[in-house]
Amino acid sequence: MILTRLLTCAALVLTMGSCGGGKSSNDISGRSAVLPTIGSSGGAVSNVQAKKLFGAKSFASPQSSAPYGSYAKGCLAGAEQLAETGPTWQAMRLSRNRNWGHPDLIDMVKKLSAKAAQQPGWAGIYVGDMSQARGGPMLTGHRSHQIGLDADIWMLPPKTLGLSRAQRESISSISMRRANGAYVNSSWTRAHHEIIKAAAEDPRVERIFVFPGAKVQMCNDEKGNRAYLRKIRPWYGHHYHFHVRLACPAGARGCTNQTPPPAGDGCADAREWQRNILNPPPPNPNAPKPKPRRELVLADLPAQCKSVLDN
Repeated sequence: MILTRLLTCAALVLTMGSCGGGKSSNDISGRSAVLPTIGSSGGAVSNVQAKKLFGAKSFASPQSSAPYGSYAKGCLAGAEQLAETGPTWQAMRLSRNRNWGHPDLIDMVKKLSAKAAQQPGWAGIYVGDMSQARGGPMLTGHRSHQIGLDADIWMLPPKTLGLSRAQRESISSISMRRANGAYVNSSWTRAHHEIIKAAAEDPRVERIFVFPGAKVQMCNDEKGNRAYLRKIRPWYGHHYHFHVRLACPAGARGCTNQTPPPAGDGCADAREWQRNILNPPPPNPNAPKPKPRRELVLADLPAQCKSVLDN
């Protein structure tokens, strides 16, 4: 079954970090890519956890904007910072300093926020985590979001864009799921559908992750062009926010794209996720047991990340 294969794949994601050589990179789908790494050229900090080094950087590197590596093992040169507040958005959890991204991501967020503001009851969007100032592994949370091409958009419809810094730390988004994610709940509206659709129709967007019930609901409700549904993929969690991922920008050498999603609208896959939530299959006794994830060290990251860190 598709979900069973995905569960096995997810287990492999947890184990691949301990493979030898530091050459394997895994994105959110579990697919791998081979990249030249820093290795011993990092000197005395080669074996320091990368999240401690990149998490300590509070401003972008003075370089041309470029993502290096893959979504779950990489860094970002010349990042641009999303303004804390704009005409149709607010960046949340400012203490995390994760409102950075590639210029294409910043532009996408701004344009999506303007479209969201056209929906009833939405003043714009609340923007959750993007990337750190130089990308790289984060001190807490995400495995991905490392190359400035990922953004979390809250499901909470903004009634105001005048939240203070303190309010942005304390306010929470709202969950859209029911029955453990098999269905949407009563907070889901057509506006959620239209905003996620608008994000998917941006040609720079490669994937959008939502919980299975949201994808199934969108499949059921869409009566027009369904091509955009291919980009919307069910994934664990993602019921307080949806996750927008851009493809590597044209000409971005050293940036590894995720394998494109399968052909078709993906609705059959989403419905299988739904069925398996409602009626879980028996455990597979032959499935590999996940091992504790090894934290990435500087030596594991793409070779270009050394200059991003030091510049």
